[in-house]
Amino acid sequence: MPRLARGVRTRFDPTRQKWIVLAPERLFVPDEIAFEIIRRCDGTATVGAIADDLAAAFHEQRHVVLKDVTALLSDLAEKGVVVT
Repeated sequence: MPRLARGVRTRFDPTRQKWIVLAPERLFVPDEIAFEIIRRCDGTATVGAIADDLAAAFHEQRHVVLKDVTALLSDLAEKGVVVT
């Protein structure tokens, strides 16, 4: 169950008019879909549940969403933003 790593948080940046992800000595500006994935990483939802939720919200096929969610979470885990 993915969650944000210690010291990582999200915040709305009024200058950019976007949500940002703040990590120690790093800042990420995810696109809207990436942020929808990140905000669901609360430590209680499984990767499958996140994919199910997004597939329903965006009327997309689950297997397509699951592939995208898995790829993004893998990338964020490598960067130390998300842990399982």
